[in-house]
Amino acid sequence: MSASERPAVARTACRPATVCSALLAALDAAEGRRRSRKRNQTPDAIGLGAKRSLLERVVQDDPEADAFEDWLLQYAASHGEEARSSALAMARAVLDEWRLAHAMPQFALWLADGAPSDDVQAGSGGGGTPSVGPSEAAGAAGRR
Repeated sequence: MSASERPAVARTACRPATVCSALLAALDAAEGRRRSRKRNQTPDAIGLGAKRSLLERVVQDDPEADAFEDWLLQYAASHGEEARSSALAMARAVLDEWRLAHAMPQFALWLADGAPSDDVQAGSGGGGTPSVGPSEAAGAAGRR
């Protein structure tokens, strides 16, 4: 994919909705990994479902970049007492990934390329890793 064909996330990564839309595509790889595991997957499904709901809501509401952190706090606060802390933890993870897309061009490009991973194949057990995926990118960001 040429630079001019890449979605906006690779060029600017400025709007939370743009990054979150690309993160939704990355969830497909996580779903593929989850389906290939032999252990109880219920906790994984719950966590991925919560993240998908949050990302979809960001795309729908399209908050401004400078108000994104406050928007995430309001999102978490809108949940009931029992779900508030998990919503806050998921909001923090999404905020971290949004910031990472700004700080690390390789992560933004990986998202713009559709978050390629061998794990997208449902139940393939491919075990492949993206050239620069969230885990590698997060590790690199922590070393800056």
